[in-house]
Amino acid sequence: MPRGNRIIPPVTRAGQRETDLKEPLIATAVLFDVDGTLVDSNYLHVHAWRRAFHALDRNVDSWRVHRAIGKGSGKLLSTLLGDEDADRIGDKAKELHSRFYLETADLLRPFDRAPELIRTLAGRGISVVLATSAAPDELEALRKVLDVDDVISGIVSGDDVDATKPDPEPVLAALEKAGTEPGETIFVGDAVWDVHAATKAGVRTVSVLSGGVGAAELTDAGAVAVYDDAAALLAGLDDSVLIS
Repeated sequence: MPRGNRIIPPVTRAGQRETDLKEPLIATAVLFDVDGTLVDSNYLHVHAWRRAFHALDRNVDSWRVHRAIGKGSGKLLSTLLGDEDADRIGDKAKELHSRFYLETADLLRPFDRAPELIRTLAGRGISVVLATSAAPDELEALRKVLDVDDVISGIVSGDDVDATKPDPEPVLAALEKAGTEPGETIFVGDAVWDVHAATKAGVRTVSVLSGGVGAAELTDAGAVAVYDDAAALLAGLDDSVLIS
C-alpha cells in the first residue's frame, strides 16, 4: 500500500458496520491508543513478555505474543497461558514484563510526526485524549517521549478502569475525559482490540499499520480507514474522517 493511502471499506463508512452512527463526520475529539500507534514500543513489549515467560519456564511463541499486544495484561495472559495458569503466575509475569520493558525504555521513540499530529489536532480545537493500558511507570516513560501533556485533554491508563481492551470501558472513560459523544469522536489505534473496544462504545476507528497488524485484518474488524502511520495520517489529515 503506498505510503499515506487510506482504505475506506464501503460497508464501514461512518462505522455503520456494527453501529448506527450518524453525522457529523467531523470529529470534535480524537482518542489515541499509545503503544504501537504513537510510540514505537510494541516489539519491546513482545520481547519483554517473551523474557518474562522464559523466566517462568513457559514457552510462548513471539508471534502469539505479538497478536495479543493491545489487550490489557490480564487478558493477554489469559489468552496466551489459559485462565488457570494466568491466575497462578500472572502477577509475577506482569512484574517481570514491566521490569524487562523498562530496561529498554531508552529505545522508546515517538513515531515520525506523532507529536506533531497531536499538536495539530489540538491547535484546531479538537480535544485529544490518550487511552492506554500502560501501568503508571510505563505510562511515565511514554509521556516523556511523546512530550504532549501540555496540549492533551486527558489520559486514561490501565489504573483508571476495571476492564481493559477489547472491553469498551477504556474508550468510554476516554469519552468522559473528552466530554464528547461517540458519534463526534474518532479512536485512532493499531490493533484489532482497539477497533473492537471502540466499536462497542459506538466510536469509529481509524487504524495505523505501525503496530504490525495488516490492513485487511483491521478493516475486517471495522476500521473506517487505515494509514501507514501517524505521519501518513498527518499528511492526509485534511482529507481524513477526522476533519472532513
